[in-house]
Amino acid sequence: MYPIDVNSKFQFTKAVYYNFNPIPVKKPWRDATGGFGNYAPLQGWVDIYDSEGYCGGTFCSSGIIQNILPLILTGETKTYQEWYDYIYWKMRNFGFQSGQIVDLGQLDLIMLEIMAKRENKPLHRFLGAEKDWAAAYKGGGSLLSDDEDLTADMVRYVEEGYRTIKFKVGSDWGKNMERDARRMEKIRAAVGNHIEIAVDANQVWNVEDALKFAEMIRPYHPAWYEEPVHSHDMNAIKELKSRVNMMVGYGESMRNGFAFETYAEKGVDHLMPLVGRMSKMSDLIKIRDLAREKGLRFSSGGTVWINAAFGTLYNENEMLENHEPMTEPIGECLSVKPEEKNGRLYLPDIPGSPVRLDIKKLEKEGVLESVKYFTGASVKQQFAVRAAY
Repeated sequence: MYPIDVNSKFQFTKAVYYNFNPIPVKKPWRDATGGFGNYAPLQGWVDIYDSEGYCGGTFCSSGIIQNILPLILTGETKTYQEWYDYIYWKMRNFGFQSGQIVDLGQLDLIMLEIMAKRENKPLHRFLGAEKDWAAAYKGGGSLLSDDEDLTADMVRYVEEGYRTIKFKVGSDWGKNMERDARRMEKIRAAVGNHIEIAVDANQVWNVEDALKFAEMIRPYHPAWYEEPVHSHDMNAIKELKSRVNMMVGYGESMRNGFAFETYAEKGVDHLMPLVGRMSKMSDLIKIRDLAREKGLRFSSGGTVWINAAFGTLYNENEMLENHEPMTEPIGECLSVKPEEKNGRLYLPDIPGSPVRLDIKKLEKEGVLESVKYFTGASVKQQFAVRAAY
């Protein structure tokens, strides 16, 4: 756990929500599940202010307007812990894997940023980091790319300084294993034996097919085999691990730390939470510590520019995923972000989060669809009207 004062008090006074038009990726992109197509999975950004004028902001879904703002823009003063617990239990009937519980995770991040700004510290230093960089690996590898384009991207990642790279498998909805194995062979030949190559199947196979593909790529020494079977089928994961003799990674579909305890019990070797889907930021540290305790590998995915603040709390071998097809267009929405250099992200020395939204650029390029302002009175009126209908 990082060293924060859970009794810090908050009275939230207003919020500003920036809604985005679809943001195109550099080229159409797809994994084994069909996502995410021609556009980055990015809906909007919210800034939330406290009564002292401090602000925290993050990328988010529009759900935060419906699920969080009516609960916090009430004029009440609560501690960090009281706000979190209050909303957590308000969200429980949606389920602890829901979008609503993820919205709470975004509020948690915002409260942490506000506390950091109150002390005029970068978020990572406020959380106890002793360094200003985070180690990373680079992923991409669309199934829409031909072999040559895919291999060229992987070689470029290595030339940029990354020692671990990852690409997508599961061609033709998992039916074309020969293509995926051939691509692994070509990438290994192109980057050499000193580079780690991971593959991500996005849960496309059953146990028998996952085992078959594992044998096809074994000669090329995969660093890990990510989500080959359904992420919630714990018995299938256990069976796979009992038979595969290969490092298997899971975690980006889970919303809280409890699930990772089950993953560890089922034999998962690599715990992989995703920062934008967690219901509480401190769970990242709990999962990291669980991995250390069990001798497992740990990494963290999500929007790497924000995730970098937490990556400073990890060691050299506990990496962030820099998923280029997503992070590149998101990075272009920012006026300030960590510097990507030689397999690391170096954080700026600014109070709060390591990113700043480039509103002027978004307006100029037509990305910013609308801006909505919320106070306690406006939220109350909006949701009263909605309830009447």
